[in-house]
Amino acid sequence: MLTPFAFPSVRGNAITVERIARGLRDRGVELEVWDLSRMSEPVIEREVEAFRPGLVHGFHAYRVGPLALRLARRLEVPLAVTITGTDANHDLFDPARAAVVRHVLEGAAAVAVFHDSIGTRIVGALPDLAPRIVPIPQATRLVDGVPFDMATYWALPPSTVLFVFPAGIRMVKEPQRPLAAFDRLTRRRPEVRLLYAGPVIDPDEGAALAHALARRPWARHVGAVPHAQMASLLARADVVLNCSISEGGMANSVLEALAVGRAVLASDIEGNRSLIDDCITGLLFRDDAELEAQAERLAGDPGLRARLGAAGRALVESRFPPEREIDAYLKLYTRLAPVALA
Repeated sequence: MLTPFAFPSVRGNAITVERIARGLRDRGVELEVWDLSRMSEPVIEREVEAFRPGLVHGFHAYRVGPLALRLARRLEVPLAVTITGTDANHDLFDPARAAVVRHVLEGAAAVAVFHDSIGTRIVGALPDLAPRIVPIPQATRLVDGVPFDMATYWALPPSTVLFVFPAGIRMVKEPQRPLAAFDRLTRRRPEVRLLYAGPVIDPDEGAALAHALARRPWARHVGAVPHAQMASLLARADVVLNCSISEGGMANSVLEALAVGRAVLASDIEGNRSLIDDCITGLLFRDDAELEAQAERLAGDPGLRARLGAAGRALVESRFPPEREIDAYLKLYTRLAPVALA
């Protein structure tokens, strides 16, 4: 497995790869993970060649795809690529990156996507890939019992209604979008607080957010939170907020929020609609006015929050168990490299 980021990073790709790798190892699959953020390509090439895999699996077509394809061809083994988000939603249509992504996808034996909507997007640009698209919905694996000590970061009164924004700080997540709406909301509902939890990925976006928060005492950014503490943090939230421009079929943060029974307020995009059925498993917003109105609705109605959270948890338990995700990858691997999995 090749990934742009791996554990202990708390970025989405790292969480996804760690979960899948652990699940596969539990089933007896011998695998190794290489992290392109920590190792040079020549070192990875030497180590992968020494490992002699029966299959190469790359996560993110643009960031790791070229190296993964090069290794698969050199070793004469199949290449599987999992599309994780920006590679399909942005890179595939970016004039500076599209040729690289297309080359990788066209060279892959299979392209795994988290939701059919991403497969449809890819096939719209590359129709010949249709037979190689394999939808494999994400699952979630949260660690219980590792507490997030809120008091260390922010002493909140018992009456607080806490909105948590769990995401890396970068443009695609639109971290500044809720601020104007919450300026107005907190004047009407002073009990509302907004907490950002995630690493700064885009330094300019991080600096802009820090500047914006400096004059808003009702909002705070606590930085990266170890994934082992996320269950505790999400359980402390009253509402989990997602303002993304795009998601790779389904967001880890939304899936995890649903898994712990939290109410979710999310932007009305395909990647969120795969999990959020509006007014059933969460609330969606299309513009800033809806964001403000839905946030106020949730802030003032604990019964609604409880109902949405319970429905979200039931959805995750019934449709997105970890075993189903691992079964799907094992089936894919067995089809692509039956000898290696024997």
